[in-house]
Amino acid sequence: QVQLVESGGGLVQAGGSLRLSCAASGLTFRSSALGWFRQAPGKERTFVAAITWSGKSTYYADSVKGRFTVSRDNAKNTVYLQMNSLKPEDTAVYYCAADVPPSTGSYYNMKTYDYWGQGTQVTVSS
Repeated sequence: QVQLVESGGGLVQAGGSLRLSCAASGLTFRSSALGWFRQAPGKERTFVAAITWSGKSTYYADSVKGRFTVSRDNAKNTVYLQMNSLKPEDTAVYYCAADVPPSTGSYYNMKTYDYWGQGTQVTVSS
């Protein structure tokens, strides 16, 4: 049974930082491409960042480029999202997702991913 469990969310002031983690089990982690998405209240879920199975390539939404960094530790079956210079508009539930085995779909598209976590809330106060 595949499980993706996010953690690290919370309440932070604007300008602050958080690091989200997503621990995976039940899948061949090192063969998985991984993505982060977020969903604000009343809005659609949108792409935030992704990292290829090798970790050699990363992708970011324009709104988070230069502020967020996605990374992975295959030894720990964990993917991370380091979020710096947080803004109130970053407030959302953040989800990690796995594309396993990696497909040819776009990392920016939710439909590319096969498995999803339950999400973790990030709230940025102004």
